[in-house]
Amino acid sequence: MELAYRDIAYCKNVGAKRADILRHELDVRTALDMVRQFPYKYIDRSRFYRIAELDDEDTYVQIIGEVTEWHTIGIGKAQRLSATFFDGTHQCELVWFQGVKYVKLQRNIKYLLFGKPSRFNHIYNFVHPELTPWDKVTPEMTQGLEPYYNTTEKMKRVGLNSKAMRNIIAELLPDLKMGVPDTIGADVLQKYRLMSLTEALINVHFPKDTLSMQNARARLKFEELFYVQLHLLRQMKRREQNPGFAMPMVGSRFHALYKALPFDLTSAQKRVIHEIHDDLKSGHQMNRLLQGDVGSGKTMVALMCCLLAVDNGYQACIMAPTEILANQHYETLKAFLAPLGDAVHIALLTGSTSAKNRVPIHNGLMNGTIHILVGTHALLEDTVQWQNLGFVVIDEQHRFGVAQRAKLWTKNQMPPHVLVMSATPIPRTLAMTVYGDLRVSIIDELPPGRKPVQTIHYSIKKRAQVYAFVREQIQKGRQIYVVFPLIKENEKMDLQDLENGFNELCEAFPEYKISMVHGQMKAADKDLQMTRFANGETQILVATTVIEVGVNVPNATVMIIQNAERFGLSQLHQLRGRVGRGGDQSFCILLTDMELSTDTRKRMDIMVATNDGFRIAEEDLRLRGAGDLEGTQQSGIPFDLKIANLATDGQLLALARQAALDILDKDPLLEDEINRIYKRQLDLKRAEMPQNWSEIS
Repeated sequence: MELAYRDIAYCKNVGAKRADILRHELDVRTALDMVRQFPYKYIDRSRFYRIAELDDEDTYVQIIGEVTEWHTIGIGKAQRLSATFFDGTHQCELVWFQGVKYVKLQRNIKYLLFGKPSRFNHIYNFVHPELTPWDKVTPEMTQGLEPYYNTTEKMKRVGLNSKAMRNIIAELLPDLKMGVPDTIGADVLQKYRLMSLTEALINVHFPKDTLSMQNARARLKFEELFYVQLHLLRQMKRREQNPGFAMPMVGSRFHALYKALPFDLTSAQKRVIHEIHDDLKSGHQMNRLLQGDVGSGKTMVALMCCLLAVDNGYQACIMAPTEILANQHYETLKAFLAPLGDAVHIALLTGSTSAKNRVPIHNGLMNGTIHILVGTHALLEDTVQWQNLGFVVIDEQHRFGVAQRAKLWTKNQMPPHVLVMSATPIPRTLAMTVYGDLRVSIIDELPPGRKPVQTIHYSIKKRAQVYAFVREQIQKGRQIYVVFPLIKENEKMDLQDLENGFNELCEAFPEYKISMVHGQMKAADKDLQMTRFANGETQILVATTVIEVGVNVPNATVMIIQNAERFGLSQLHQLRGRVGRGGDQSFCILLTDMELSTDTRKRMDIMVATNDGFRIAEEDLRLRGAGDLEGTQQSGIPFDLKIANLATDGQLLALARQAALDILDKDPLLEDEINRIYKRQLDLKRAEMPQNWSEIS
């Protein structure tokens, strides 16, 4: 029976109970599902170490030697077994904290020691090592690469540890060698020099050597990334055939604003406006992602493109995730549009807009006298109807649910053009997956004259020195942000909290006024405190990360981040972006504990070294992995990645995307006989997906 049709329960070493656990924990239902559970690491069992060779960087090693002495310490559950292991010249310690009664040791016999070394008190220790008498060592234990598989606590309770997984897959090897149907066409395999699926599955579990393992993993990663790209690109090509409102004219309002601007647009802003206008005049619906670092001028690009829509007889809207950001956009755009007088009517609609004030807004949208509407989720309400909505800008789109965004598409007889904006630079690999079905425009240039924010890393021991600097800045008329990771004190976490920090700052700066903002405050109270700070009524704003995105106070020149080690790189960069928005030199001070992990110190060093948001995003992806980055889970990589890694497989992803593009350029509907294999696989994968809103998002 083919592996794809064999129930996992009927495979050797499984049975009904284990099969049930495998279904629930790993979604393994068939033998083929089982062989698609890939190892997460390999240990080279062909190499033997001497204790003198060990290094702090070593992961797992094996050593031949003898146990010279041992003793137990403690009683009951607190009992542990400690032993000395000697390889002929040097010795190390072995320790067991659990299952002590099952460990049987003998003197004067040769053992194979296998485990992970760690140094303690200048001697290497192995905690819970595998210790096998030499006469029980099998060839498999000392040859080639040994695969290790992810397991869960529930799996371990029924004996499904990594070794058991390996044994189950080993029993399937003869059937696997008979061959499985490939999922990639022979032409693509040949062009990219990829193994067949059968070869790859054999060598990913039982590689002959390191090269075979690497080639197998590359083929399986390529397959995963290829189908992600094929799905997204087919979706993009379908969508680009959808009819869209034609907006060919560059009219009087656009030209009037362009002439009235008190500054020149950067060449990057001009390039992006051209890219967007090419979409608008194509007659097909636009779906485009606009990326740009903090302060790069995305809002100005959005306004200019809104005017392209208005000049062509359509209305536009800009939707922001918070009232603070919506209000700020509205005030900024209104100021820029002031020289145009009554030629452009802009309005603001948020949850705080009163019922009385909503009436003229609803009427203005219906009769077309309101040209641009700025707002929050309130734009999605059923009562908000338009005469002719043609252009939609969604700012910080990852903060909106897909179903929410879809409501905007029903506001006209055809879906409007969509511009998605992100102030969080997105690594190239994530952009090709999370936003792979969107065209991408990048503003990779800051306005001239903008001074880079100077970033400094201090330990908390230098808080007094930091406070002296704060007083100096306030005396110059500047304002200060102080950000905390927690609102209230938490006895389980040794971190600075906002409430105690606020009191401490009030004591340290009794002569100045201080505002406080956090996510648990009512929206009206939060807005009041933010407004006081923005108007210069308070000198210091104590906050949590609610001020991470969008708040614009040009007079604020210092950002102090308490316990900066608690924040990811992209979040630190976003917080830093709140200062440096005026003409004065600005500063970001990262306060951390004295003791930092290697990764944390790397993050601080990167922040000090660069202001480049795209470089920071790439480093953040490399350090934390794709799954931890904000927005990726909600936006949705369409299919699960079991072996590919967006943090490390960027080059392979680019090849997979090109392969998918080559196929779709010739056969967009995958109707040719040679491409039926891809359509069939996509249909199978789509059937496993939850309800997919991405067609309309």
